Amino acid sequence: MSTPLGTGQATAGDADGFDHLIHAPVRLRICAALDPVREIEFAALQALLDISKSALSKHVSALADAGYLTQRRAVRDTRQRVWLSLTQTGRSAYRGHVAALHQIVGSAHAHNPAHAPVRDHPGP
Repeated sequence: MSTPLGTGQATAGDADGFDHLIHAPVRLRICAALDPVREIEFAALQALLDISKSALSKHVSALADAGYLTQRRAVRDTRQRVWLSLTQTGRSAYRGHVAALHQIVGSAHAHNPAHAPVRDHPGP
């Protein structure tokens, strides 16, 4: 495990970019939703992912503890809201993980004859 600069938190990233913490399906989906935006409100992310508040909270906490995600609390429409965003460390870890997955899939396709193109008709 490595420690991102300034966080003091251990992360699950490997040297090749594969990140065991991000790899969990819900955490991967959280990072995928947060990567292209500045922030998302907790309830909107919950609706997007179609999971319970408690499940989302658990995964958000795991990402926040690793220094990958921050939570900002604000009052909006007289209600307390929680806004989530990836930290720079989290965004880098997510992008590195996606690159590692592409590398794994690309290697598997390149070295496995079972992944050869399929023909509709037998050749001559």
